[in-house]
Parts: sequence; C-alpha cells; structure tokens
Amino acid sequence: MRILVVGAVAAGTSAAAKARRNDDKAEIVIYEKDQDISYSGCGLPYYIGGEIEDIGELTPRDAQFFKKKYNIDIHTGHEVLKISAEDKKITVRNLQTNEVFEDQYDKLVIATGAIPFVPQVPGIDHRHVFFLRNVQSARNIRKYINEQRPKHALIAGTGFIGFEMLENLISENINVTIIEKDSKITPNLDKDMADFLESSLAKKSITILKNSSIAKVDKRSVTLDDGLEIKSDMVIVAAGVRPNVTLAKETGIEIGVTGAIKVDHHMQTNLKDIYACGDCIETFSVITGKPVYRPLGSTANKTGRIAGDALTGGTLSYRGNLSTGIFKLFDLTIASTGLTEKEALKEGYDIVICHNIKPDKPAYFQGKEMVIKAIADKKTEKLLGVQIIGYDGVDKRIDVFVTLITYGAKVDELFHLDLAYAPPYSTTKDPVHYTGMILDNALNKGRGIITAKETKILIETGKKVQVIDARVNKQYEESHVDTAVNVPHSKLREEAKQLDKDILTITYCNKGVTGNAAQNILINEGFKEVYNLSGGHKFYKATKGK
Repeated sequence: MRILVVGAVAAGTSAAAKARRNDDKAEIVIYEKDQDISYSGCGLPYYIGGEIEDIGELTPRDAQFFKKKYNIDIHTGHEVLKISAEDKKITVRNLQTNEVFEDQYDKLVIATGAIPFVPQVPGIDHRHVFFLRNVQSARNIRKYINEQRPKHALIAGTGFIGFEMLENLISENINVTIIEKDSKITPNLDKDMADFLESSLAKKSITILKNSSIAKVDKRSVTLDDGLEIKSDMVIVAAGVRPNVTLAKETGIEIGVTGAIKVDHHMQTNLKDIYACGDCIETFSVITGKPVYRPLGSTANKTGRIAGDALTGGTLSYRGNLSTGIFKLFDLTIASTGLTEKEALKEGYDIVICHNIKPDKPAYFQGKEMVIKAIADKKTEKLLGVQIIGYDGVDKRIDVFVTLITYGAKVDELFHLDLAYAPPYSTTKDPVHYTGMILDNALNKGRGIITAKETKILIETGKKVQVIDARVNKQYEESHVDTAVNVPHSKLREEAKQLDKDILTITYCNKGVTGNAAQNILINEGFKEVYNLSGGHKFYKATKGK
C-alpha cells in the first residue's frame, strides 16, 4: 500500500507516524510546501520574545529523523497542485527546480492546515507587516526586531497569538498598541470575563482599542477605520485563520458548514480513500454534536493520529471537542472550555451562571485568586462551560472541568470529587468544589445567584429591588453598587426587621462568601426572594456591571 500525505506539520506527521506503527510494509511519502516540518507553532511567540533562544528547540525533527525512525520519506519545498481522485494520482511541483511530476496513491491524507486572515487594505504588503503562521515567519519577525529595533508596534487581534505577541514584544521594550475589531477582547471569553481581563490589563498600562480595524498601513504609522492614526514601525496581524481548503475544493471534496473540510469520525472525506485532518477540517462539539471549526495544535495531533489509524484498518474514531484553550499573558493565565454563556443561550439552554473567586492555595503559601465563571443547564444540571482567569493552578482546574463536562457531570457531583489536597497545592475545599457548591445551592437549595449585568439592568430600569451591602462601612464608603444600603453582616440579624421582606433583595460582599451568609440570614428571617451577587462587588466593579 502506498500512502501519500499532503502537509508535514502536526496533523500530517502524526497521521504518517501512526500509519507506520500499524503497517510497517506500507510506502509512506509526505509532501510539504514549506521547509520546516513537525514544529511547535504554539511556541513561536516565545522565540520572538527571546524566552526560547534556539528555534531549533521548536523544530526538533527533520526529514532525516522521519526517514531513520519511521522509514517515511518527506519532501519539503514540494507543492501539491492537483488531486485526481478517479485516477488516484497527485500532481506535484518541486519549488526549487520547478519540475512538475505525478505520484500515485492507494490512500491519501490531506493536512493542508490553515492560512492567516489578510485584511485587504493599502500597505498590508509592507515589509514591516507580519503574519505569524510558521517557523519562517517567526525567524523574519525576530530578524526584523534585531536589525531594525522598532520602537512602536501595533497588533491586530486579541486571540491567543495576539496576546502572546503582546507580551513578547513588550519584553523587547517595544511600545505596543493592540486593536480588536469586536466590542470585547478575547474571542473565547464571554463579555463579562473579557471585561474583567481588560481591567487587569489596564493596571499594567496596556493600550487596547476595541471596535477598531486597520484601514491603511504606512511605513511609520497605521490608520484605523475611524481615522485614528497610530505611530507604528512594526505591525503584527493576528486576526484569526481560515482553513486551507483550496486543493480540497478543486478535488470535489465536500466542504462543511464552517468552511472547513467535512469528515466523518474516522477522518474520511466524501471521496473514497481520501482522508483529512488538522486545521483544514471541521470537527464537532461534545456538548451539542454540531460542527465547529477549532484550529488547535492538540486537535491537529489527535485527528492526525486517528486518520493514520483509520486508513490502515484501525478502529480509532473522533469523539468531539470542547474548544478547550489556555494561554499565558504576563503573570496571568486565561483558560476556557465548553460553551460560553452566549453560545449556551443561542443553543436554547436555560442556564444558571456563577462567578467564583477563590485562591489556588492558602495565603500562607502565597495563594493567588482566580475567577471561575461556570455555566450549567438548569434542566439537566450538567456543566456546559467554564472560563478561568487567574495566576497559578488555572491549568489544573480547567482540566478537571474538561473531564467533568466530557463525562456529563452534574453540578452536585463536584463537591464529592476526591481531589488532591496539601497546602502547597490547594485549599481544603478546592475552587472546583466551591464552584459545584455555588451552582448546586442555586439550583437545588434555594440560594439563587444574580449576575452583575442582571443587577445593573434591574437598577437602571427602576425595578423595585433592595440591594444590601454586607461589608464593613469602610469598604462600602470606598465603592458600592448603585442604590445599595450598607448593613454589615454582623448587624444584619438585628436590622433585618427594618427591611422589606416582600420585595426582591440582592445581597453582596467583596467576593461572594459573606454575601451568601447574608442571604442565608434573610431567607431564614422569611424574606421571599433573595439573591447573592455573583462574584461580589469585586467582579461587579471590574466589569462595571456589563
């Protein structure tokens, strides 16, 4: 059997390696347009910023490695021009010699990856405008910084790459402005969590311009679509990627609703003996079962392995994803998994939301707070999605939530998890436990929670509501929710009789715990409808109730 693979980064090499493990007699050949193969694209921003000094650490395997270890032939600098599915042939051009030739296959794997979105604006082709997509582009950016010593840079896009580049350019003492075409930063976060992150970045004097796009690029400046001119002698465009499906389309391969190649659970396309994997395909959500496009390195490696197994007679099949992502931004870690609030509502779920602010470990071990937003389905009581912004231990918690959502856990099960505990690593009740407790109390124990946005709407629309600030007077005087009255928790029992038991009541403290205690007191005093402000005053203030 002769197996041909188009593309030699994450998915293509994974497919070839798995095929070789299953079939040691097969002929396996990979054609790759670029010169670099099997590299860690997610590490490229850190090479640019100097944290990784040798780019060779990101490209540990070359064609000789694959030939020696797997007996796989990889031809770099070769572009596949055409696939003839009926004849089982491909047409290839050697980009060094310009020679064009054909090759025959029994099984074919398409792993053409993704291409960056390029704004069609004047000046986008200037030499100081960069798109970070492969190893050579990283080399070019690093070289430009070393030789030209830019003082001002503009980054377009606040996704993973945009923010990782922000951190690494600032580490080079470059003044950076980052713009975002949407009304909020960070596509994988809901607006309230994005606003919370933005408030944290504002403390670091980061310049972020939302609702902004590039209109024109000049040698020393960028003009935005609102006419604002920003000084910039370096531009990084990180405005997302699109699946590279030109070859697949020309071959007659079916393209899915997301614009990526449609495959079955075994990575088989609609054409016999042609498979696809990696950033050029659409996958599906574990929760909804609907198609999604999530170009991530982890998914590329996984789908590549499945393709290589399936085409050699294996039984591996894809089980979906949760769009899980995580990235580092200065001393912060931002992670998400599952459905956002916006996505859950669009899918028709009746949801409950909580914002849980807890340290990753005790204060005497320098624990730092993380904010966990969790979304659950009221009907099934299952977790739907989680977003976390914090410092240490975010990766540990998001992976626990990934596992819980994958296996359909209900909110009341979180408290019973026997998670590892010791003071250097966690608190006795972990933030994961607390998240489950808050949601379970809201769904099953009559301890309702209300978001900052919902609270603000109630106040601004003049609804009859009493807001109780259960903090000490000094905290109240410094800042408080509009219309709130200050009744410290220690005085609430005796002063409760002066409050109206029959109208909607909202309690809050700084982060939520004392607000919940105040809520319990009022409910036990016979108040009819009492909600605790999710995330407390800290989250309300940071997000401005948005």
